[in-house]
Amino acid sequence: MITRTYYYIEEESTDPFYNLAIEQHLLDLVPKGSCILYLWQNKHTVVIGKNQNCWKECKMQELADDGGDMVRRLSGGGAVYHDLGNLNFTFVTHKEDYEVSRQLDVILTALHTLGIAAEKSGRNDLHVDGRKFSGNAFYDNGRRCFHHGTLMVDVDKEKLGKYLQVSPGKLSGKGVDSVQARVVNLKELKPDLTIAQLKNALIQAMEIVYQCEIEEIDEFDLDEIEIAAHSLKFGSDQFRLGRRIPFTWEVEQRFDWGGIELQCEVESGQIKNALIYSDALDNGLIEAMASALQNCAFGSKPMTERLQQLSQSWGMRQELLDVCRYLQELNV
Repeated sequence: MITRTYYYIEEESTDPFYNLAIEQHLLDLVPKGSCILYLWQNKHTVVIGKNQNCWKECKMQELADDGGDMVRRLSGGGAVYHDLGNLNFTFVTHKEDYEVSRQLDVILTALHTLGIAAEKSGRNDLHVDGRKFSGNAFYDNGRRCFHHGTLMVDVDKEKLGKYLQVSPGKLSGKGVDSVQARVVNLKELKPDLTIAQLKNALIQAMEIVYQCEIEEIDEFDLDEIEIAAHSLKFGSDQFRLGRRIPFTWEVEQRFDWGGIELQCEVESGQIKNALIYSDALDNGLIEAMASALQNCAFGSKPMTERLQQLSQSWGMRQELLDVCRYLQELNV
């Protein structure tokens, strides 16, 4: 019988590359039957999803000129702005112990004990009175998973609006005209709230929800060599900026589950290279769709057939159905 153990770690570093490296290291070492709650903060950083186009999601030059960092995370989803008015959380566990609803209950329980009437909204947001204070994203490497997100306590919303380039289609779909208009800081709801209070409430809430005693992980018990290697990867231009191709055909479309920007390098009627940028939560499926289009004949019919073949391994996913329907409508 597996002994269930629960841990937390509070990271003092505000270096985004180092913090993402710790997150990956915790994923590598989490034992079966365990769940780790990782609490961390980044200073002056735009964090983009695994498959996003950084040049379209972030005002890269302005951020760099102001001394900020742009980092790419392992999970899918959209771009977010981090500063020291934001607290990040990550739940790290094995696949068989992974329960997103229970993990979200930890966040909601913590906020309810602080007197904030938060609730789930859709698949990956937390709201108060229809305004978002937390976005969540998910990563699965086949055996282990993590679920992470932001908690806006006192984020500089002017900077959030300054560095993020949110597509008009995404905002209009939510009935708002700016990213600042659809978010709320928790301090607006509870003016005396501090990051330290929120951390303590989350740790206590985990004990309540999981009915357990939670142990602290000492950072000195982690493998600094492994963390340094991961940190170099996250800080490299190859990972941060992502893959680019010399495309000759491009289309862009937004669906209920996210947007896609499909680029194809076409030679002699054949797709030599395909790349899909997306803020969809399932980054694995997006990567699989791009791979399926490699070396495919160019045209709506053969491209659709390739993606329909992909459904044999991924199932009749809504993302596949929507992209196939869109390609059929293009009739290229």
